Amino acid sequence: MARAEAAAGQPLRTRVGPIPSLCLLLALWLCSLTAIAAPRIGVMTMAPGELFWERFGHNAIVVDDPAADTPISYNFGSFDPGEPGFVGRFVRGEMRYALVALPVQQDLETYRQEGRGVRVQWLNLDPAQAQALAAALAENAKPENARYRYDYFLDNCSTRVRDAVDKVLGGRLRSQLSAGSHGNSYRSEATRLTKPALWMWTGFEIGFGPLSDRAISLWEEAYVPRRLADSLRGIKLADGRPLVSAEQEILPHRIAPEPDESPRAWWPYALAGLAIAAAILWAGRRRPRAVAALALPFWLLCALLGGLLLFLWGFTDHWAGWRNANALLLNPLCLLLLPGAWRLLRGRDAGALFRTALPLVAICAVLALFWYWLPVAPQQNLRWIVLLLPLHLALLSVFRTQRPLAAAG
Repeated sequence: MARAEAAAGQPLRTRVGPIPSLCLLLALWLCSLTAIAAPRIGVMTMAPGELFWERFGHNAIVVDDPAADTPISYNFGSFDPGEPGFVGRFVRGEMRYALVALPVQQDLETYRQEGRGVRVQWLNLDPAQAQALAAALAENAKPENARYRYDYFLDNCSTRVRDAVDKVLGGRLRSQLSAGSHGNSYRSEATRLTKPALWMWTGFEIGFGPLSDRAISLWEEAYVPRRLADSLRGIKLADGRPLVSAEQEILPHRIAPEPDESPRAWWPYALAGLAIAAAILWAGRRRPRAVAALALPFWLLCALLGGLLLFLWGFTDHWAGWRNANALLLNPLCLLLLPGAWRLLRGRDAGALFRTALPLVAICAVLALFWYWLPVAPQQNLRWIVLLLPLHLALLSVFRTQRPLAAAG
């Protein structure tokens, strides 16, 4: 066009002197070096294993630095059960975990042997963010910085990965995940993942109190590695690009898959509780000694488990077990029933202590039902109420007018 031409009719050209040209070339060269040197960052997610400490799965951050010989896995799940005081800290809820940095192939070898699948999600971080995250992880992995106070739900190997990525994104991860929820709770996720291990599932079901039952956000749900991986797929950066640029399978999964959600039905427990209670009432009229023989280990189990629930609440930092209404069903007061039950088995009078404690135990079980319906501290323990309450009421009915059982046995 005419305005883009000089008076002589020649195209307008920009003239740059030799020194600015050199500066420009140097700047371009430095930029290219920065882009080349920037590491690639990925979140590696390991599927659950078969041992109890593997049920939740695992994850780590991969730093693939072109300047390094091999990609490095930053793994926040290291602990040493042989260190002094480990058992005591575990019981008190004061465990210490550590971040370790090791070559990816070395980290993967364990999961390869266990048949656990591994996937990696490569993140769309700019060079400055990638370098900042790599530097922060390297600093965190130093022996003097690596250890941290572990919490199953609030500060574990997965939440540490989440927090590291969120920090380099300037809080974008948290802002997008805090507003959403699947309606899950800490309890529902923990029991879902431990269903294949019945003893572990039962322990969580009985041992968790109301603090574990509130609906949690996607941000909080990320304590489970698979949930964090699912959420990362939906994160958008400021420019609209997805956070996850690519995803690939590193190891195939060769064992049972991670359990999915299933209905939390209470009615099978109610049927079992009513059936056992009916059997107790029927046998109480015909074989009261047999009922006393069965009641003795039942009351002993209630006393032991109830004492454990009170210990978790009053003397440990296992906050998920605080204020547990199951202590009204698995009642430590059942300990007072044991001497009387033993005397009944021997054909003797159960004694005044037995006659006082027995209705108290039944009343506490009834209170558990009322407590369930109160909105003060809702706890998802209906299945245990409908199972155990009929048993306590049936035993009260059989033994409330107890007498020596020698003749009736």
